[in-house]
Amino acid sequence: MAARLLLVRHGESEWHAENRYAGVSDVDLTANGLRQAEALAAWATRHEIDAIACSPLKRARRTVLPTAHRLGLVPQFIEDLREVDFGWGEGRTIVEMATESPEIVRAFREDAELGAFPGSEPPLAAAIRAQAALRKLGEIHQERCVLVVAHSALLRMALCLMLGIPVGRYRHVFPTLDNVAVTEIEMDDERTALRSLNVPTGTFAHAP
Repeated sequence: MAARLLLVRHGESEWHAENRYAGVSDVDLTANGLRQAEALAAWATRHEIDAIACSPLKRARRTVLPTAHRLGLVPQFIEDLREVDFGWGEGRTIVEMATESPEIVRAFREDAELGAFPGSEPPLAAAIRAQAALRKLGEIHQERCVLVVAHSALLRMALCLMLGIPVGRYRHVFPTLDNVAVTEIEMDDERTALRSLNVPTGTFAHAP
């Protein structure tokens, strides 16, 4: 009775080029991000997808809409799939943060849980809410395939928790999830299996 979940990071956002931490900030997609959304939709038409779930943030919603339109599916927007609130780091680059406080950045790089940015949502708390949302989707859609469009940090934290990896090591174990690349997991009761990681979906997945 396993469910298959296709976890996808949204398309390139307006803060991507400067590598700014976009957590709860509702930034939009770039023109390239919109092309990536179309590439995801083209990829999705070649696969059997039964349902779509999505973060409520604009960059995720705009990524998923071309796919929903092509497949004739109505996305389910799930609040617990929103990105992590980065607190002190929100809207800033690592360079800007390191200039102000190299100690905070060093601690974050060593262990994102123990060294979480001041005022941020704890990574473990974010992983727990994301895992709960994904498990609920798995329970509802047993023996079906669900496309889930969300966010890089949140998905990596959730993967760590679901695979028995310390959440604070998410940046070390999963260095990146590329825009509109697919990571597939299989869920059955409390079991989670990683079937594929960060698989490109089209021409625009890695475009600059």
